[in-house]
Amino acid sequence: MPQQITCSFCGRTKKDVDLMISGINAHICNFCINQAQQILEEELKIKGKTANPEFSLIKPKEIKKHLDEYVVGQDDAKKVMSVAVYNHYKRLMQRDDDEEISIEKSNIVMVGETGTGKTYLARTLAKILQVPFCIADATVLTEAGYVGEDVESILTRLLQAADYEVEAAERGIVYIDELDKIARKSDNPSITRDVSGEGVQQALLKLLEGTSVNVPPQGGRKHPDQKMIAINTEHILFVCGGAFDGISRLIANRLNTQPLGFTGAKANRSDFRIDKDNLLQYVTAQDLKQYGLIPELIGRLPVLTHLDPLSSETLKMILTSPRNALTKQYHKLFQMEGIEITFDDSALDYIVDKAVEYKLGARGLRSICEAIITDAMYELPSQTEIKAFTIDRDYAQKRFEKSKFKQLTAA
Repeated sequence: MPQQITCSFCGRTKKDVDLMISGINAHICNFCINQAQQILEEELKIKGKTANPEFSLIKPKEIKKHLDEYVVGQDDAKKVMSVAVYNHYKRLMQRDDDEEISIEKSNIVMVGETGTGKTYLARTLAKILQVPFCIADATVLTEAGYVGEDVESILTRLLQAADYEVEAAERGIVYIDELDKIARKSDNPSITRDVSGEGVQQALLKLLEGTSVNVPPQGGRKHPDQKMIAINTEHILFVCGGAFDGISRLIANRLNTQPLGFTGAKANRSDFRIDKDNLLQYVTAQDLKQYGLIPELIGRLPVLTHLDPLSSETLKMILTSPRNALTKQYHKLFQMEGIEITFDDSALDYIVDKAVEYKLGARGLRSICEAIITDAMYELPSQTEIKAFTIDRDYAQKRFEKSKFKQLTAA
């Protein structure tokens, strides 16, 4: 009677398994192979925690060159972001046994008017990063226990961006937008709690500095029974941005000048000339504190940079120069209909003039262009005989004056 073949590990017979692999003096079934594979992956994972990840280091100039393709101007902010990301990679590559010098992370805060490109800068940066990246909104955050999202929900988004791989999330980058919306509402203590202001700032402190946080993988309060995931934020780089509307007045008071109107005698000193059109370039941590950020939070955001207000020349470049400029987007839309569209230089100047008038920044350009070009996008696809179309100043002015923007001008 022939000897029955059994698995040397679990004892299953050949008829009880899908596959039996034979060696010199032993056999192994497909179930034991799968189990051995899982054990191997777990062991490699544990050992991999002590090893540092390897990155192909992207130099700061290369990062800025990529940003230049999409974002016009804002050289100071782009340099700061490029250096911060480069140093973040170097921190992650630092050997764990090098205990003599530990590189601290440099979280960033960007200050800039609405429409100057803070969020767009962060989104563009995310395209070339080799680490998980997420954009979170500070406006929805509240203290724990109140209606809204907990601070830990920021890390939930980062975890999702990392496909729920904890180690990858722990070396990611988080952009927190609308930081100014959680500023302290008043210097005077109130009977009511500031649940979406100072309370959120205090909750962010440990997150920015570096601590182990229990993160709900599916969001905070909708799934109360879910298992928490522990994430260490020590190696996560935080970049914050906000419009800080009204901070120019605080800067002007500190510099003994005024953002508008006549300036005092002190402002006319020959040794220090103040650019009143761009007061944000003089922003300091003192101004952020006066605006409503608590000193502990400012201390954890050591790198402070600003975005310049957009001039007419910059707005015109935004319309034409970047890789995904507005005029190029419209050109692509009409090209799909077999129509060649061109924007006359005078039409571009008119669009820029209106954008400056309404003070909406780069966002205003899109609204104005839509008001001008909607009729053409409605009519031309049905007129198959038209293969070329030019938008000049007269056409732009007529269409714009028919739009709702004209009512705003009249008001």
